[in-house]
Amino acid sequence: MFTFFIVGHCVCSMDNGAMDRHFLFSILFLQGLILCVCCESQPLQSAEVTNTQPYRGYSRQLSGINQDNPNFPSLEFPALRRGLVRRRRDWVIPPISISENDRGPYPKSVVQIRSSYAREVAISYQLVGPGADQPPEGLFTIEKRSGMLFVTKSLDREKTKEYKLTAHAIVVGTEGDRPAEAPMEITIKVLDQNDNHPTCTLGIFQGNVSEVASLGQPIVRIRAEDQDDPETENAMVRYKILRQDPAQPNAEMFSINEVSGLVSVASVGLDSETHQGYRLMVEAADMEGQGLKTTCTATISITDSNDHAPKFSHTTYTGSIRENVEGGVVVRLPVTDLDQALSPTSATTYAIVRGNENGLFKISTGPSKMEGIITSAKGLDFEQKRKHTLLVTVENEVPFAVPLSTSTATVIVEVEDVNEAPEFVPEQKLVKGAEDMSVGTVIAVYKAKDPDTAREQTVRYKMLSDQAGWLEVSQDSGLVRVRNAMDREDALVKDGKYTVIVLAYDNDLNPATGTGTLVIEMGDVNDNAPLVKERHVQFCSLDPVPVPLTILDADGPGNADPFTVQLTEGSQTNWTLITNSSSGVVSVRPRRQLPSEDYLVGLRVYDAHMLAQDSSLQAEVCQCSGAVTSCFHPLPRYVPDTASLSMAILGAVFVLLLLLLLLIFFIKRRKREKQEVLLPKEEVRDTLIFYNEEGGGEDDQEYDLSQLHRGLDNRPEVVCTDVVPTLMPALPYRLRPEENEEIGSFINDNLAAADGDPAAPPFDSLLVFDYEGAESICGSLSSLQSSSSDRDQDYEHLQHWGPHFRKLADMYGEGEDDDDDETLPGRKEWV
Repeated sequence: MFTFFIVGHCVCSMDNGAMDRHFLFSILFLQGLILCVCCESQPLQSAEVTNTQPYRGYSRQLSGINQDNPNFPSLEFPALRRGLVRRRRDWVIPPISISENDRGPYPKSVVQIRSSYAREVAISYQLVGPGADQPPEGLFTIEKRSGMLFVTKSLDREKTKEYKLTAHAIVVGTEGDRPAEAPMEITIKVLDQNDNHPTCTLGIFQGNVSEVASLGQPIVRIRAEDQDDPETENAMVRYKILRQDPAQPNAEMFSINEVSGLVSVASVGLDSETHQGYRLMVEAADMEGQGLKTTCTATISITDSNDHAPKFSHTTYTGSIRENVEGGVVVRLPVTDLDQALSPTSATTYAIVRGNENGLFKISTGPSKMEGIITSAKGLDFEQKRKHTLLVTVENEVPFAVPLSTSTATVIVEVEDVNEAPEFVPEQKLVKGAEDMSVGTVIAVYKAKDPDTAREQTVRYKMLSDQAGWLEVSQDSGLVRVRNAMDREDALVKDGKYTVIVLAYDNDLNPATGTGTLVIEMGDVNDNAPLVKERHVQFCSLDPVPVPLTILDADGPGNADPFTVQLTEGSQTNWTLITNSSSGVVSVRPRRQLPSEDYLVGLRVYDAHMLAQDSSLQAEVCQCSGAVTSCFHPLPRYVPDTASLSMAILGAVFVLLLLLLLLIFFIKRRKREKQEVLLPKEEVRDTLIFYNEEGGGEDDQEYDLSQLHRGLDNRPEVVCTDVVPTLMPALPYRLRPEENEEIGSFINDNLAAADGDPAAPPFDSLLVFDYEGAESICGSLSSLQSSSSDRDQDYEHLQHWGPHFRKLADMYGEGEDDDDDETLPGRKEWV
């Protein structure tokens, strides 16, 4: 038979007098029951563990740790047996309980572990697991030879609730530390003590509740946590309200559920207008309210509800407004509200429930939200109704939280009479009339009505705006007459209509004025002849393109087109008109090729009723062909006028007289010089002349240049027809040669510029060359047979060719040179 001793914390406590005898008897009965069960057969184990014996149980130990003492609590390993053994069941070792916060002394024995072979062989015990050889290391130790398990210091359940250790029994002296028993699992459970106070989960719990909340309405939940074992009373927290601040209207306005901590409304009388919030001090205690305690704080805000209706300060209000004023303030209606100021529960809205059927008034809320403002939506009429009675109600912007009565007020509005302006009926009147109406003709009767029927007033009229000054209005009757002749084609007439503004005013001390618009639709009269818009046109002298004409007529439709255009006398010779049959457009062009100059073309234009008017058109003929792009004219001849011609003649006469006097003076001087300097004989002076040099010989050589002009003098019928061409850009002539430049290059550059200059004379005209004079008495030089021998030539006839060839005859002739015997010829023979 196997023994199993059960010793727990409760048994040990009996030694201290904490348990009664009934509990002891129950333990003994349970021990006997377990011993009976242990007698049953066990299930088979593996080949390695063949013998398993049940724990021998716990035994009571009053003092000491002697393992031979059978009363100390001990655990025995199941025995290892060889071969297969039938097992009935495994034993479950109940946990060993150790109270936390035990004061010792330490180390303190907990339980003794025994092997069934301890009496046969030497056994060594080992303990492994958290708290032994694992962190926290050294908390539990075991004596190797005796198997006594110790705890070394106080335990804390809030850190570790239980420890799971493994005990090993090793046969001493065996190779490889052969186990004597199978490992034993030991569970050590830490028993809780009430060593933690409850802790509030929030520093301050906040809640809101309406002032009209019903009884029992939940507000906020208070919660406190306890770190002790929640399955024991050590963590069972209970709540209660210690204090309410303020304690008004009573000290029990709120209640709290002691288990859940839910705070609810417990009494009526919450009013945000008097107390906007409360502060509660709540106690939380464990051990179902009998253990450790802590205090939590809760604040409860009382939210305002619309539980007060706004009220008018008075039941009747009186206001006034002048007639015809739109948007004017009639009266202000102040109200009071006991709800929280400047909140939606006190903000007001207004309505006119009676007396505003025609929509003459409107009511709005003032900026303070605590007054209603009645204004006129339309202009009131004193003559129609002098007093209005309105019924006004006031409510809040948000609905009432509880049933409340609505406040009403009666408003009496008095209309003040003012002098109203006369009114034209209609305000704008359209009348018709011809533009040729005679002065004094009545166009319309335009009267205004005075709306002030309660006043006896007279209405008078005058013209306020008449830009053309064509009309006038009668001061008393409102008759509108023609004052001056009207013209439909005037610039002030728009679309055939002329507008004037008539003023009406009464005879009040402060006269009121009204205006009316009179529109005169003028009938057209054919009083304007057509004319040609163009004043200047251009044509080419060759193949001219016709130019269309634009015809204008200020008259309206029916009195204008179709138009007829004719050329006046004097213009038909050079010009012609072309009319397009489909469009009616009239064009003008030259009838023949005309010289390039300006012409005046006369035109006569008829309208549909044959009302005509002459127009003149300046036509410019350009030197071009086809359509005119750029207009060119040849240089015109200068034709002096009479005054210029007279001055020119006088100037010419004066110059001729001056030249005549100079000529007479020069002739007399020449005669005197000839008489004094007369050479005795003709002297021929031969000089070699280089014609490629500047100059031509000696300074004393003189030539009669008048011989060069003898041709023109002998040909008076030749007339110069040079014409300067049209002005063109000047060509770049060079004024002077550059430094160190050859004169030939300078001359060639200017010659090339002159060849390309169409404005350089001579122009495109008949060129007249100088006349050479009469036939020379000298024979042709071709008679000199230069190819023959000098001996075959006769040079004697050269003696008759003049002094220029006489030297040649002497040089080549047979005679002797007689220069020493002859006298030099005179100067006139040289020429």
